[in-house]
Amino acid sequence: MKRARFIVKGRQLEGYLHEGLLVDHAGEAHHPEAVSWLLPVQPGKVIALALNFAEHADEFGLKRPSEPALFWKPNTTLLPHKGTVIYPRGAKFMHFECELAVILGRNARRVKAKDAMDYIGGYTIANDLVVRDYVSNTFRPPLRGKGWDTFGPLGPYYVTADEVPDPHQLKMRAYVNGELRQEATTQGMIFSIPEVIEFISRFMTLEAGDVILTGTPKGISQVHPGDTMRMEIEGLGALENPIERESEDAEPVIGEEGDRSLVL
Repeated sequence: MKRARFIVKGRQLEGYLHEGLLVDHAGEAHHPEAVSWLLPVQPGKVIALALNFAEHADEFGLKRPSEPALFWKPNTTLLPHKGTVIYPRGAKFMHFECELAVILGRNARRVKAKDAMDYIGGYTIANDLVVRDYVSNTFRPPLRGKGWDTFGPLGPYYVTADEVPDPHQLKMRAYVNGELRQEATTQGMIFSIPEVIEFISRFMTLEAGDVILTGTPKGISQVHPGDTMRMEIEGLGALENPIERESEDAEPVIGEEGDRSLVL
């Protein structure tokens, strides 16, 4: 089932997708273009993986990690489908990252990989945006590069796990202004989803509703104010977000990329 959260006429509703329409709890159908989208889930925390696709590490000439390389994605980065991404003043090189997002269905602690799939509630699409010139030796993890408000679009649906037989065999595509920029499959992950859940849950409780971003394949490219990004993952729909420049009263933040070994 593809579940969604949205606003219609000031009312916050929850529903599911049926024959192209969003059906709320009262059985009323709404056209997806006539609603204001909300996040598909309100996570307690969002944990992301760096360089979890071999081809992504290879395109930067970086060593593949020997264990999952984790970083936090602040909850203030989260933005729903159709929400506007803000391009920071002073940024020189900002790019998208199309990623499969895993949503925990129940609390997980010390879970073994062989049992990990039983803890997954579903999946959605994420866009892990980053300003590359803010990734430097000073920031590890790269909070200034990836932690800006609006830098974590998520949605549009919470697709329940039963609709995704194998999350490691999904086609991924990213478009900017209708132009195909990134195309791959989730098969390229270095660490599988069960391996990642086992690794994290060994030292941290993953709670129901938490989100794990599983990394991006090669093919990232620069985006600019005025662009519209569209992230697609097979069976999960499409996540669209426009970009606009930060307001003129914001002080520009200037930064230069440092050690390339920190590219994420």
